[in-house]
Amino acid sequence: MIKYILKKLLLAVPILLGITLIDYLIMSIAGNPLDMMVGPRVTRESLAIRAEILGLDQPLWLQYISWLGQVISGNLGYSYKSHLSVAELIGTHIGPTLLLTGTALLLGMLIAVPLGIYSAVHRYEKRDYVLIGFSFGASSIPGFFLSLLLIYFFTVRLGLLPSGGMYTPGTGGSVSDIARHLIMPSLVLAVSIAGNNVRYIRSAVLEILDMDYLRTARAKGIGPALVIRKHALRNALLPIITVIGMEIPVLFGGSIIVEQIFSWPGLGLITMNAIIGRDYPVIMGVCLLSGVVVLCANLLTDILYALADPTIKY
Repeated sequence: MIKYILKKLLLAVPILLGITLIDYLIMSIAGNPLDMMVGPRVTRESLAIRAEILGLDQPLWLQYISWLGQVISGNLGYSYKSHLSVAELIGTHIGPTLLLTGTALLLGMLIAVPLGIYSAVHRYEKRDYVLIGFSFGASSIPGFFLSLLLIYFFTVRLGLLPSGGMYTPGTGGSVSDIARHLIMPSLVLAVSIAGNNVRYIRSAVLEILDMDYLRTARAKGIGPALVIRKHALRNALLPIITVIGMEIPVLFGGSIIVEQIFSWPGLGLITMNAIIGRDYPVIMGVCLLSGVVVLCANLLTDILYALADPTIKY
């Protein structure tokens, strides 16, 4: 296992380089950050000085190599807008994002796993069709639309939940206050996760339920609940782990829109502001972090495979 993990970590280096190179090329196509500084009081001379200070007067390949050299030395650069360290910006905003995505993933899987198992046990019945319909509906509804619906009902009409922010200004951010602000954004993400995963979990459990050893267990008089809990669920863990591993990077990227709508002070908020302002260092820092998250999620999934099924050999 240790040899396998080291091999995966070594392979991650060229993959990360490829991700950053593609991201840099896409950003160069999107436009020059100096275009955002043009105004009636800004002269060409000041723009040229600014370009020289930021290194934007150099060829694209030289800009990328300069940025990569800084990253290797541990410096992610400085924001063109706020002039703050990118590492500092990411460090101050990653906590809220992890809180939101972690809560949403836990809540989504707590919904998806029982519903998927229940749907598989009662396959081809009306309740099964209802759950499959819920799965399609939950995975099809856009996150921004569901966010606006929740804000309309729970904030505008009922006045029960706050519509934005992480805590009420001036309160110091108590646990209960943060939990109230967390309900709607985490629910939006959790609904999407549950909708996507109910059908996967149902298929995984259905495949296990048709195995001979489960028929034998039922024939010996073992109760249905014990058969599912002790035998079927353990052997259906591999596809479930795969689904969870796939959800982590998708959830990390999908939270951007939700954070923007609910003004959640996470990475999504600074990412959208950086994209609008063409703040290259911040965008590249977030992209690099996203690539690391994807690779770590894949590595964690492989490790959990071995824990769930010791017969797997690497």
